[in-house]
Amino acid sequence: MKALMLSKLAMVAVAAIVMAVQAMAQKAAKPQPAVQQNKVQRVIVVSLQDRKLALVENGQVKKVYSVAVGKPSTPSPVGSFTIARRVANPTYHHNGKTVLPGTGNPVGTRWMGLSIPGYGIHGTNEPNSIGKPVSHGCIRMARKDLEEFYELVSVGDEVELVGKRNEETVQLFGDGEKPAAPAEPVLMAMATPAEAPAVVTAQAPDVADTQQANQVMIAAR
Repeated sequence: MKALMLSKLAMVAVAAIVMAVQAMAQKAAKPQPAVQQNKVQRVIVVSLQDRKLALVENGQVKKVYSVAVGKPSTPSPVGSFTIARRVANPTYHHNGKTVLPGTGNPVGTRWMGLSIPGYGIHGTNEPNSIGKPVSHGCIRMARKDLEEFYELVSVGDEVELVGKRNEETVQLFGDGEKPAAPAEPVLMAMATPAEAPAVVTAQAPDVADTQQANQVMIAAR
């Protein structure tokens, strides 16, 4: 009788050991959560005086582009903003006129609206304007640069619009030659009655905000 009880106890112990080993094996085989990679810290710096844009990731300059900025009568806003939405192949509406996506579209093939309503980074149907202070307040880019840049940025990325050269812009763009027509002191742009807000309707939007997904209000271009 005693031998039988010892035998049963041994079987129970063996079963417990087997179950423990199986549990450990299952735990080891279970995929472990991937180690979260460090989030890219991305900042877009635009020097209005230099008419250049720098894409900075984790403190390192990734790309530098020439851009067009606001003219003295309709200057680009100054300050820290974010990219609020991204729109590919927009349709442009202004003063009752509609311009479909294509070479004649005033905002080009891409629109990146800023957190200040009505302003953004976009293309142009006037490629010769790049590098000059000629826009109604927005930041214009050449088509090739624009489409490359669009793929490198995301909604929520910080955008710094700097009116006058400072230590940061000198480090990014150098001292630079004094522009032939330096921008006047930059104030917050206001649309005049003759420059009523326009609407860009996106055919294939890639946006992230609470407004209608297919519309972007533009006060300047």
